[in-house]
Amino acid sequence: MRLKHALLIGIFAFITYGFTNLNTAKVPQTKGYEIGNIAPEIILKSINGEVIKLSDLQGKIVLIDFWASWCRPCRGENPNVVAAYKKYKDKKFKKAKGFTVFGIALDRDENAWKQAVKNDGLIWETNFLGNQEIAKQYGIKYIPSNFLINEKGEIIGKNLRGEALEAALEKL
Repeated sequence: MRLKHALLIGIFAFITYGFTNLNTAKVPQTKGYEIGNIAPEIILKSINGEVIKLSDLQGKIVLIDFWASWCRPCRGENPNVVAAYKKYKDKKFKKAKGFTVFGIALDRDENAWKQAVKNDGLIWETNFLGNQEIAKQYGIKYIPSNFLINEKGEIIGKNLRGEALEAALEKL
């Protein structure tokens, strides 16, 4: 009789453990542009002509920054982004190795874009002339718009400007 009870308890424990494990299995994250989503892949040619993928930057904190040379609010925000980049690019974060900006200009005029990059001192290597498809993929309805992603590619902040960007980086 004791053997039956022990066997039943063992089976019950096994079934309970198995179902508990199934219920807590990690669900794959969705790609998208909401906080908690994995940022969709972006592949662009940089201002230097080098093809760079967003996923190449995994391991770093990345600000995906949508802007344009003709956009006054964007140009007004650029000094804040430059200051954050200079302050945090070489910092050691809790889980990430540094910070960078993945700048995507929604310009049609390549010369205006290049001149704005130079004039505004956008010194990171990941400056891109983007396109409307990428903007649609990220749900961009206005600029400036940005997304802060963590070392795993997860979106952890949106539309962080000025002091809000620096405060978010400081928390990390």
